[in-house]
Amino acid sequence: MQPNKVKAKLKAGGTVNGSYVRHPDCGLAEILCHLGYDYLLFDGEHAPIGDRECENLVRVCELTGVTPISRVPANQTWMISRRLDTGMQGIQIPMVNSRAEAEAAVSAAKYAPLGIRGLAGSRAANYGQKPGFNYPDHVRFCNEETMVIVQVETPQAIDALPQIIQVPGIDVIFIGPTDLSLSMGHPGNIQHPEVQAALTKITDIVLPSDKALGILAVTAEATLEWHERGARYILSVFESLMAPAIRNYLKTVRGE
Repeated sequence: MQPNKVKAKLKAGGTVNGSYVRHPDCGLAEILCHLGYDYLLFDGEHAPIGDRECENLVRVCELTGVTPISRVPANQTWMISRRLDTGMQGIQIPMVNSRAEAEAAVSAAKYAPLGIRGLAGSRAANYGQKPGFNYPDHVRFCNEETMVIVQVETPQAIDALPQIIQVPGIDVIFIGPTDLSLSMGHPGNIQHPEVQAALTKITDIVLPSDKALGILAVTAEATLEWHERGARYILSVFESLMAPAIRNYLKTVRGE
């Protein structure tokens, strides 16, 4: 595992931009890395990216100096542990609805005395084969460098947010706008006044805390807006950025 550039940048008060990746293809990940993203989020919740694929995707990120982060399917200890053992430098957990669930996520991501993550000579530990390797240094390094990002996606999570932000070890509170709109009875309608009010409430709670605010923003305009609103962990979707360019190209060359 390498030093976590994204965590360092956030701790220094900076903003990071990442791309959501739902395809377990190393070539695609490599292209995105070379384009200049700070991090890539490999999605295991809504996409078929498993532990084996994560190992190879992490290798791509390590070669290009981009921070690899995995979103797990659920807040389960074994899922979090296995993803981190691949060398992922951060873990993003969906549907965190209470302080207890937030504490469980941190505990799964950290070694003792901070958590219950199991210790082994995994890929994240260079299989225990790197000269000078020792477990105490590995434990300290991983506990310091591993990021924990929890997603707020329901009214219950918003109600619990004042307690969630008090949990040590959480680096980012990430707003899942689409699931939030769904849970509020307005599926996909992020601009609905009730959803917008919820987004503002989340922002008002997170910004005064020591946690960074994260958000999914699918356009440059939305990214700039959320940066102005205080978000510093910003996730884009490369398909959403690529589609207008390709459609415009085809329209132009076809004379439409």
